[in-house]
Amino acid sequence: MKKKLIIVGFLLSIGFLGTCLVKQVKARGINIGAESLPMWGFAVGDEVSDFKLKNVDGKMVSLSDFSSAKGFILVFTCNHCPFSKAYEERLVQLNGKFSPKGFPLIAINPNDPEAYEEDNYENMKKRALEKGFTFPYLVDDKGVAKSYGVSRNPQAFVVEKVGGKNIVRYIGAIDDSPKSAGLVSNKYVEEAIENLLVGKPVVTQNTRAIGCAMSWRSN
Repeated sequence: MKKKLIIVGFLLSIGFLGTCLVKQVKARGINIGAESLPMWGFAVGDEVSDFKLKNVDGKMVSLSDFSSAKGFILVFTCNHCPFSKAYEERLVQLNGKFSPKGFPLIAINPNDPEAYEEDNYENMKKRALEKGFTFPYLVDDKGVAKSYGVSRNPQAFVVEKVGGKNIVRYIGAIDDSPKSAGLVSNKYVEEAIENLLVGKPVVTQNTRAIGCAMSWRSN
């Protein structure tokens, strides 16, 4: 009888620990059984760290440069990925709509140019010029994407300035149509910012980023 009680107690302990783990995972916006967000990096509600990365115009850019901004649209993207290419015009439109309202867009390319030559700095400059990028397009050679917990290209972070801190309000897909702008029904990034601009909480805080897997730099 004593042995049976020990076994039952052990099983109950495992069940309790499992429940706690599930709660922690869900709290970070991770869908069990489907890829959503990695276990590292920032979650909604976290304060993100600033960075200083090289723009395609040769200048260094950091979040602190935008002293009058209310927040940011940070999009980790690249040149080679078909999903990233499908969003290029939409990124220009997002920046045109929300930069004047205090939420400028900043695009960051974290991919290894040795894995994809199309993602090297010279090709980034060409791409930005050809596509008429109106926002900074930064080369991430300092592991910023890893520190943020980026898993796919493209992946968006909506960040709000609160009391001098940059707080994450949304992580995931830009919208719900990764291949065609004409089929969009849920504009996740837009909806998040529209809510923030009127002082409302963001309703959809996490979505699954659909795109190309990261090709990390060796440094």
